[in-house]
Amino acid sequence: MLIRPETPADYPAIRALTLQAFTNHPHHAPGQAPTEHLIIERLREHGALSLSLVAEDDTGIVGQVSFSPVRIDGNDCGWYGLGPIAVAPDQQRQGIGATLMNEGLANMRKRGAKGVVLLGDPAYYQRFGFKAYPQLCYPGVPPEYFMAVAFEGDVPSGTVTYDAAFM
Repeated sequence: MLIRPETPADYPAIRALTLQAFTNHPHHAPGQAPTEHLIIERLREHGALSLSLVAEDDTGIVGQVSFSPVRIDGNDCGWYGLGPIAVAPDQQRQGIGATLMNEGLANMRKRGAKGVVLLGDPAYYQRFGFKAYPQLCYPGVPPEYFMAVAFEGDVPSGTVTYDAAFM
């Protein structure tokens, strides 16, 4: 498996993969259509997709992870949001997501990111060093599901805002 930055030629495959991965996902309400593929496209349109890595094997693209800048109390603090991350349903539980996570986090650290936030299942993401911090919040979600990992300095205090692509 090869992990590499996305190219424009990958856009259709990333869209199809992400749509497939999030269709009937448990965090969506029954009958609710997924929007994660649209978030990635809007991040590109806004120039806010800081890093997009794909996992590719001999069958094609089987995974993708996105990183984009976030604001904390309205300020650019050098922090980024991870997500969406998607793995082809028939390829899940084979380490592709973990590999994308580790490569993406290492890449963001090398780029000088001070830290990364995400919204997700603590049971999965804690193994990558993520944890909930009471001083850092994202409104409207259970606080234990909004987590951060600091690369440099302390975890800041405040309310996190993602790019408008997430709206």
